[in-house]
Amino acid sequence: MLNAFAQLSPAQSGTPSVPEANPGRPTVSTPATLTPVGYLQFENGALFAEDSTEFSKRIGIGQVTKLSVVPRLELFVQSEPLAISQSKDQTAVHEGEVFAGMQSVLFFGDQSRPTVSISYVRRVHTSVAPELDVGTFRQSASIILSEDIKGFHFDTNGILAEQVQGDVRRAQFAQTLSISHPLGKFTISEEVWHFSQPFEKGNTVGNLWAVSRALRKNLVVDAGFNHGLTKTSTRWEAFVGFTYLLPHRLWMVRPGFQP
Repeated sequence: MLNAFAQLSPAQSGTPSVPEANPGRPTVSTPATLTPVGYLQFENGALFAEDSTEFSKRIGIGQVTKLSVVPRLELFVQSEPLAISQSKDQTAVHEGEVFAGMQSVLFFGDQSRPTVSISYVRRVHTSVAPELDVGTFRQSASIILSEDIKGFHFDTNGILAEQVQGDVRRAQFAQTLSISHPLGKFTISEEVWHFSQPFEKGNTVGNLWAVSRALRKNLVVDAGFNHGLTKTSTRWEAFVGFTYLLPHRLWMVRPGFQP
């Protein structure tokens, strides 16, 4: 579940010249909106999981770097620098997998329609570390929708991925729905998600709850948990992390340009 996770509301305070961070964590859903053009955004976190088909306990450190090069196109790299797992009283330490991808906005949202994006992700480094219930993929494509309705923020994703074991390839299908709502200085998110498990001939389903707080416009911290609902799901996951938008643009913007 490195992927990435749903947008949470940023703070309304901070330095006016610094744009707001646009977190993609901590939920499975990805927001259809992109990060501010020309600003690097870092999404870092730790995930503890227990009672899964491939391990009894697992701790992973995740990192995602995002950069929007134009208003409609965002590039990103997703990695897991450290994965520590325990199975049958044996502990293993590995580096996780690395993915590179892009996301493009098809339609910008307004009061009458949602923001709609598509994304493509490709694995660039394979790891032997045990995986969570959603497994791993060689490549994936997603259709992403985000909308604000009566104070609630909705992110929903439809995902098609390619899983590989040896010379055998299988299609994986997934759907996610995340709903978030501000509560004082915090934002509460609730999510349901489903991934098919083509090699196990099963399905994994989870229910995720998270809370976030924007300490500044460009810094958001989060924490939460996920509970697996099927016999092939990871039973429990807990996570904590932050999103930080670097407050300096990487290049100059021509006059009249609207990021």
